[in-house]
Amino acid sequence: MGQMIIPTGKVSIVMDSREDSDIGRLLESYGAQVIMRSIEVGDYILSDRVAVERKTTEDFLNSIKDGRLFAQLEGLSRNFGSPVLVLEGNGLFSLSKMHPNSIRGAIASVLTDYKIPMLHTTGPEETAAQMFWIAKREQEGNKKPASIRGKRKTETLKEKQEYLLAGLPNVSKVTAERLLKHFGSPSDVFSASESDLTEVKGVGKLTAKGIRSILESEYGD
Repeated sequence: MGQMIIPTGKVSIVMDSREDSDIGRLLESYGAQVIMRSIEVGDYILSDRVAVERKTTEDFLNSIKDGRLFAQLEGLSRNFGSPVLVLEGNGLFSLSKMHPNSIRGAIASVLTDYKIPMLHTTGPEETAAQMFWIAKREQEGNKKPASIRGKRKTETLKEKQEYLLAGLPNVSKVTAERLLKHFGSPSDVFSASESDLTEVKGVGKLTAKGIRSILESEYGD
């Protein structure tokens, strides 16, 4: 990595208190004011529209396996206009026994389903430097100060319908879109039988059974 030119002037970055303290020290050395908080969505907030989810290679792979990655991406895309996923480190295809196509599929979903750009960095120093410059550009150029709560993105009716269905068991954003395209409206999805639901790609018998159980069970059961 080449020599970094550190600009003058303070920018503020909200950093989740569970994040690596070394990155906080690096951000401060670059000239940022670091505000430590417990953040519900993302790991770093760089402006009212930009939040960063930072993952080391190992964490990225583990979050694919347990589904955590997509829940986190959903939160980012719903609450920030320009979220970023940072993938830190090397060995993405050599550190795991996961099939390479599963990893590629997850990356494809990040980029196309959630439309979140991925930024690859070699380590904490490069991660901190890039976040600093994004924050500087956002705050000094466009006057968008970092907000602890963030600024919720305005949702379209389509997005609200997808979010409604994505709350059903084992229904991702992608599956919610498929259900809506197949049935036409949330009401029609809710009234569909188990067999009708399984006609949609990605909805198996167990998922269909879980959906019907949620919709038909008495509240509190």
